[in-house]
Amino acid sequence: MSELPEIGKISPQIFNELIYPRLGAKSKSVIVGPQHGVDVGIVEIGDKAVALTTDPVFIVPEYGWERAAWFAIHILASDAVTSGLKPRYLSIDLNLPMEMTKGQLEIVWDTMHRECVKLGITIICGHTARYENCHYPMVGGATVICVGEKDEYVTPKLAKSGDKIIITKGPAIEATGIFATMFPRLLEKEFGIDFSRRAQEVFYKMSVVQDALTAVAVGVRDEGVTAMHDATECGIWGGLYETAQAANLGVRIEKERIVVEDCVTEICRYFGIDLYASISEGTLIIACREHKAEKVVKVLARKGIRSSIVGELVNPEQGMILVEKGREKKLEHPVVDPFWQAFYNALKTTHK
Repeated sequence: MSELPEIGKISPQIFNELIYPRLGAKSKSVIVGPQHGVDVGIVEIGDKAVALTTDPVFIVPEYGWERAAWFAIHILASDAVTSGLKPRYLSIDLNLPMEMTKGQLEIVWDTMHRECVKLGITIICGHTARYENCHYPMVGGATVICVGEKDEYVTPKLAKSGDKIIITKGPAIEATGIFATMFPRLLEKEFGIDFSRRAQEVFYKMSVVQDALTAVAVGVRDEGVTAMHDATECGIWGGLYETAQAANLGVRIEKERIVVEDCVTEICRYFGIDLYASISEGTLIIACREHKAEKVVKVLARKGIRSSIVGELVNPEQGMILVEKGREKKLEHPVVDPFWQAFYNALKTTHK
């Protein structure tokens, strides 16, 4: 049996060995169950499709309480909307550290409430308490529930060879947003105050909620979007690999077509990480029928969301292909995200 990782998500091998064979009682109502590269589960309840996703409640005090709470809600909702359905309900468990004050909790909860109002999410149940041995940033867990018609959801199994791949915002959105928020003075010293301020604005791009709901408004399945994936750990390269794998297809990507947001290249170079392999909450990978791909890009642009058609899904025997400067090579999953080591190294350096 493979060993458990020291930190972070368990490997696909451990998942396949320990988790996947033991999923409780079987049910014919399950449309989409647990699988790599898919952010949600989907079940049939009556005449509706219901998508669910569960994640930690992730609160980082160093972001500032309002920003931390905004991010916590958008992490949860961003996975949910990759189903193509609108998020409707939230069940949330808060296991708070003993050092959290009433005032801090008030800011966090008020921000969560306001973001849920904006997103049309109703909080329906939960649990709130303070306990010993609970620590930031993982201070609980939550489930977001989406509800829609049975012909409205999307999932990689609906994707086909020839579907175009659209990427929003480009690489390392989360890596850039976190570095800029945590180390503003460092960036100001290196690149100037204007650059540091612009980089901090990337923080609020760490959400794919608007991206996903805008894309599916064009159409789904044979009339548009077939699958979506939020590029989180291991970034764009990991997300593309996982999307194709979940669809049982190959993929061909042209690197130079991928848009890159302001400040991203400079920050990733400064901290010594590959921007395309780095964590990128806020980057949405979309598979779309060819005849609607240009329209999706145009509709996203009207919302102020940069995106581009970067390649397509191909027959599985063609494999995973990355075209860089006109040369083809194998697209590989990074496995280990370079952001975390660079982040902890920067923390040690700045605290000396």
